[in-house]
Amino acid sequence: MKNSLLQSIKRQVRKRFKPSPYGWFGNFQSWNQALQETTGYDQQAILEKVKEATLKVKCGEAVYERDSVLFEEIQYSKPLLETLQEIAEKNNGVKVIDFGGSLGSSYFQNREILDRFPSSRWNVVEQENFVACGKECIASGQLCFFESVDECIRQNGLPDLLLLSCTLPYIKEPYDLLTFLAGKNIRFFMIDNTPFNFLNADRLTIQKVPPAIYTASYPCWFLDYEKVKGTLEKQYKVRKEFTNDSVIELDYRPLQYKGCLFELKL
Repeated sequence: MKNSLLQSIKRQVRKRFKPSPYGWFGNFQSWNQALQETTGYDQQAILEKVKEATLKVKCGEAVYERDSVLFEEIQYSKPLLETLQEIAEKNNGVKVIDFGGSLGSSYFQNREILDRFPSSRWNVVEQENFVACGKECIASGQLCFFESVDECIRQNGLPDLLLLSCTLPYIKEPYDLLTFLAGKNIRFFMIDNTPFNFLNADRLTIQKVPPAIYTASYPCWFLDYEKVKGTLEKQYKVRKEFTNDSVIELDYRPLQYKGCLFELKL
């Protein structure tokens, strides 16, 4: 125990004197200020890496993909899996809007349960270049891609679940987005697998991605968890709060990802 504690202290000392150039840095006053010091997320090279990995999952050459990284086994979000199963068993299927869902990472993560309910629909809302790629290369009878929530609802109807999985940190005006989405009156609203600030305040950083994933940097929020909940609690009640398995470091302090399932007040 003593040696373990000593090794932990040594690791922290080494990090302070030899900090990694990758991770989350700074405390910026505005999104535009942070954006000026980053490469942004809309680079074609990022899309190509995500596309290549997702196609391998779709074709069965790989099991699971997240942020273009392939994994040997599926890393489930247990709260999301349980929510999907509960809704699907009750309604004989589940319709989801996955806002910021890349090329369908969460869809393929949960494809096994969705395939048990053929009427299920997974709708990804993403930026224009991802949507074009998704429609051309990834879409299926269950998986669709849209550039806006309104377009999705017009075409496929109101979903059962609105999912934001590690999406809020990368939105310029996250509270405006929450207010907008809450106004759609979707019965279930889940924020999943998201890091929040360890202080009761919003903090805007720059995330620098390790080149082993892809070479990029972009603004990233660490939001005030209670403020996020308060924004939705005007129309929603909290049904479940939870932590996820992912852990990162901010200012040499561990932050465990977490989330919350909301249900519309009737």
